[in-house]
Amino acid sequence: MKPRILTRTIWILSFVSLFTDVASEMLYPVMPIYLKSIGFSVVLIGVLEGLAEATAGLSKGYFGKMSDNTGKRIPFVRWGYGLSALSKPMMAIFTFPIWIFFARTLDRLGKGIRTGARDAMLSDESAPEHKGKVFGFHRSMDTMGAVLGPLTALLFLYYFPHQYKNLFYIAFIPGVVAISFTYLTKDKQVKPKENVTPTSFFDFLVYWKSSPIVYKKLVFGLLLFALFNSSDVFLLLKMKEGGMSDTGTIGVYIFYNAFYALASYPLGILGDKVGLKKIFIFGLIMFATVYFGMAWGSGTYWYLFLFFLYGIYAAATDGIAKAWIANTTDKKDTATAIGTYTGFQSICTLLASTIAGLIWAQYGSMVTFYLTTTITVVVIGYFLFLKPVKS
Repeated sequence: MKPRILTRTIWILSFVSLFTDVASEMLYPVMPIYLKSIGFSVVLIGVLEGLAEATAGLSKGYFGKMSDNTGKRIPFVRWGYGLSALSKPMMAIFTFPIWIFFARTLDRLGKGIRTGARDAMLSDESAPEHKGKVFGFHRSMDTMGAVLGPLTALLFLYYFPHQYKNLFYIAFIPGVVAISFTYLTKDKQVKPKENVTPTSFFDFLVYWKSSPIVYKKLVFGLLLFALFNSSDVFLLLKMKEGGMSDTGTIGVYIFYNAFYALASYPLGILGDKVGLKKIFIFGLIMFATVYFGMAWGSGTYWYLFLFFLYGIYAAATDGIAKAWIANTTDKKDTATAIGTYTGFQSICTLLASTIAGLIWAQYGSMVTFYLTTTITVVVIGYFLFLKPVKS
């Protein structure tokens, strides 16, 4: 009898991510609208998103290493999802910029605490030849929450226009449901590492020095892309700039996430068959097409077409990248390897979102999107000519 590919633990973690994303994505498409309504400029929004993502990424390296050293996963998962749930109502209590920065950063800190440990659990539950399927399935379930969340927001704002604050309180409910699911699974009996030094916040820099060369080559390309891949908030702002209504913007975002969710698992399966690298490059081609298209045209149907492609891009890169990384490192270092990558990635994201905000304010949105397109083409070339690595 063949072992099950999608185990009980994988299903539980996928449902945890689904409900957490319902909470987060209920707010994400209205976040730039809400922030502008309380006085945030485009530049300040870029700085906020970049700082929040940097906090998440840097802490992923630290807590990923700590999870590997202690041999524990579930405590990090529970605390991480708990902080993210708590942050939702906090953003509605006060509207002072410092408080908003604190609440948004707390949300991303929760993501940083949980991600390495959760992804290590997913990796531990799957064989190398099935990692694309497993990470693709998890990403599909996670993204289904990004469909249900904005749908909830759209329905709420239809009956209660402009009542953004109440959405933040409502988002706390699915967050609590997600935490409840974490109590349905437990850690495997794994011995903690012996003779390890206390975990430092910048341990991911130490791991980078000793990591396999195939890992370094892969991560270098991923980080070059991340350096110019700013927050999706800018795509939403571009639609608003193009004349889309609040509900129209949320509707297009739901459309994008629906295709993202539907395509993640099939592309994960395909990645296991034809190679993760090929699927990832295909995703980058979709990304470049979208950013070029956002600068070139506008209109509801045009945005729908571009966000369809954007859903394919996301499905072909997010879970695929993690599966690819997991296959280039030792099992005992999975959380550290993914945490190290996301640590560097978040530094790049901080720069990307901040730079995008500044370029947008100084030169307009077209220059921002054309620059991102150009760099993505360079990254595609890098991966095309990169010598084959384990995938």
